[in-house]
Amino acid sequence: MKLSDRKVPARRPRTVVVAAMVAGLALVTGACSDDGGGGGADDGGGGGDGTTITFLPKNLGNPYFDASSTGGQEAAEEFGGVFDEVGPDQATPDAQVPFINTAAQQGVDALVVSANDPRAIGDALDEARSAGTKVVTFDSDTDPEFRDVFVNQASAEGIAAKQLELVSEQIGGSGQIAILSASANATNQNAWIALMEDMLASEYPDVELVEIAYGDDDDQTSFDKTAALLQSHPDLKGIVSPTTVGIAAAARYVSTSEHKGKVAITGLGTPNQMREYVEDGTVTSFALWNPEDLGYLAAHAAKALADEEITGAEGDTFTAGRLGEFTVGANGEVLLGEPFVFDESNIADFDF
Repeated sequence: MKLSDRKVPARRPRTVVVAAMVAGLALVTGACSDDGGGGGADDGGGGGDGTTITFLPKNLGNPYFDASSTGGQEAAEEFGGVFDEVGPDQATPDAQVPFINTAAQQGVDALVVSANDPRAIGDALDEARSAGTKVVTFDSDTDPEFRDVFVNQASAEGIAAKQLELVSEQIGGSGQIAILSASANATNQNAWIALMEDMLASEYPDVELVEIAYGDDDDQTSFDKTAALLQSHPDLKGIVSPTTVGIAAAARYVSTSEHKGKVAITGLGTPNQMREYVEDGTVTSFALWNPEDLGYLAAHAAKALADEEITGAEGDTFTAGRLGEFTVGANGEVLLGEPFVFDESNIADFDF
């Protein structure tokens, strides 16, 4: 599947009731209250028209999740649903639990979660599912027992392989590299890192991984970790950051340091974060998928579950609007596509 080059629209209010009939009824009855919460079953329930979907990213204020929520909102508008985004300021599993509990208490039809830990939020998700809420994970999975479907941006193998391919090319096939990840418990990053370690041993014998650092998906922490890596490893030739916060922070540090043009920075980033660093020569290329498409697909998967079109069983199929038809794979996984490489030749074409 090709990465969409469609421009991302400006962000709109996060709670949207799409069905005009419901909105009109709310105006007549005065039943609609501006409590800032949104996303509850009552918001779209007049006449039973809207599927209520709540997005719970790892943390708010992250451009990557801003884009995925834009896609989720777009999907909800298309199928006449009610969209809400909630989440903590910090990317920790404990901080996600209250939002899961609230969504279940509100009776939302589906909860779409990027997990900060594969097990720590499991009990809360089990309770939500027992209450009738369908659970879709996206971007970062839980253990399969805690959700109905996992919408994966690309195969873990494909993501790991692409990042190693990029850094190896940029350092000339040999030398020391480090990894700047998100939190130590992040499901997706840990899976990619484990695969990268295996691939380094078997496919890149001249590339040495000297350290794995964790920036906790915090800009300043990631910036400081970059400085520490470069100080601790004076022969470092490249940093791979499989997180959008980390790669941007690493590039920002290197862009004004003596290491610019000497230490390669690559990994997973968004075009809007990385454009200035590609244009000024700090970064040669990096990869990602379209997070807007990821959120769009996750919302359609949530709708299909809520409507009982699918159960999450292997072989189930559903249609996700402009992206077409998808099939549920093993362990309830739905795959968006393959990583896409951004560089100087194409980065100006994207806006997210």
